[in-house]
Amino acid sequence: MTDQRKKLVLLLPMLHQGGFERVAVATARLLAEDYRVTICIFSDKNIHYDVSGLDVVNLDVPSAPGKLRKVLNVGKRILRLRRLLRKRQIDLCYSFGNTANLVNLYAGVGACRNILGIRCGTDLENRFLMRRIRRSDLVLSCSRELQYLLERDHGCRRTACLYNPLDAEGITRQAKEHTAGKEPGSFLIVTMGRDDVIKAHWHMIKAFALVVKAHPEARLKIIGAGKYTPYRRLAADLGIEKEVCFTGNRKNPFPEVAAADLYVLPSNREGFPNALVEAMALGLPVIATDCRSGPREILLSDEEREDLLKKAPYGTSTDHTIDGRYGILIPDMNDNVNTDAAVTEDGERCLAGQILRMIEDRDLREAYAAKSRERTASYEPQCYRQNLKEILEGTL
Repeated sequence: MTDQRKKLVLLLPMLHQGGFERVAVATARLLAEDYRVTICIFSDKNIHYDVSGLDVVNLDVPSAPGKLRKVLNVGKRILRLRRLLRKRQIDLCYSFGNTANLVNLYAGVGACRNILGIRCGTDLENRFLMRRIRRSDLVLSCSRELQYLLERDHGCRRTACLYNPLDAEGITRQAKEHTAGKEPGSFLIVTMGRDDVIKAHWHMIKAFALVVKAHPEARLKIIGAGKYTPYRRLAADLGIEKEVCFTGNRKNPFPEVAAADLYVLPSNREGFPNALVEAMALGLPVIATDCRSGPREILLSDEEREDLLKKAPYGTSTDHTIDGRYGILIPDMNDNVNTDAAVTEDGERCLAGQILRMIEDRDLREAYAAKSRERTASYEPQCYRQNLKEILEGTL
C-alpha cells in the first residue's frame, strides 16, 4: 500500500546542544505518524540528542573559517539540499535558525514549499535575510513578540506563532534518573545557558556576589557547554569562586535542576527560553529578565501582559519589577559585557534583591513553585503537534 503521508524536511545546521535542536528532534517524533519526516543537517559533529529511529540526512557541509569559504559553503548547502528536495519529492521544508533559513529560502525555489523558523531576537538582526524573508511561504516564530516584530519591522504578512513543546512528564522522569545532591543547609540557585554573551552570565555572577554577602549559604550552579573563562575569572575576582559551580555540558541536566531551590534566567536575548519552562516543569520558582523575547509571555497572565504592553510595547522592556502570576519579571539588563569586578550595575542590584526575596520568603517560593507547574500545562506536546499540523496544512 502506498504511503500517502506528505513529506517534510526539518532543516538545521547541527544537532549539538541547543534549544531549537531539541525542538526539531521533538517535532520529528511528534509528527512521525502524520508526515514522512527527514531531519537534514549540515554537519553530524557532536550530535547531542537521541535520534534513534529518525531519518537523519547529513549534507556534510560543515562550517568553515573565512568569508569566502562561508559563501562557498552556502552555495554547496543550497545545491545539496535542492537535490535532496527534488530527489525525494519533498512537499515542505521547515528550517530552524538563520543559517538554515537562508539555505531553505533559496533551495526551496521550484522544489517545495518552505517555512522559515525565527527562534530568537538576534535572528531579526540578520539584515541580509530580513530583506528577503518575505519571499518565503510562511515565517513561523516561537513567541508573539517575534511575530509582531516580523510584521511591523520587516513587512512579513504570512506569519504564525507556535510556542515550543514541553514534555513535562519526560523531564520529571529524567530528573529521577539519578540523585544530584547539594550542600546541607545551602540555598542553591541554578541557571542553564551555553557560554554565549546573550546569556549574560556576568550579570548573574555579579548579582550572586551581592546575595552571598547577605546569605553565605547561597550557591550558584551554571549548567551549559563552553569554557566560561571570563566568568570563572570574574567569580575569582569577586571572591566567590568556591560558591559558583560551572558544570559544563550535561546530557541530562534535570537532576541538578530539580535539586535547586530557585531558577534564574538573566539573558539579554531569547526566543522561547526552553530552559526556563523546563525548570518550571520541575516545580522551581523562577526569576527572569524581560528580554526579547519570551519571558513576559511565559511568566505573565494574558491580562498582565496586555497591561505591560501599554507601558512597554514589544521590543522594549519593563522599567520595574513585576510579580507576575507565574514568576518574577525584572527589567532587561545592559547587554554590554562588563566583567570588571569593581563595577556593579543597577540591574544586577535589582536581580540580587529579587533573589534575596526568594531566599527570605518561603511562602513566596512555595507559591511560585506551585504556579510554575500550573503554567507548564500550557505547552503540552500534543497541543503543539495539533497546532503545527494545522499550520503545515495551511501552508501546503
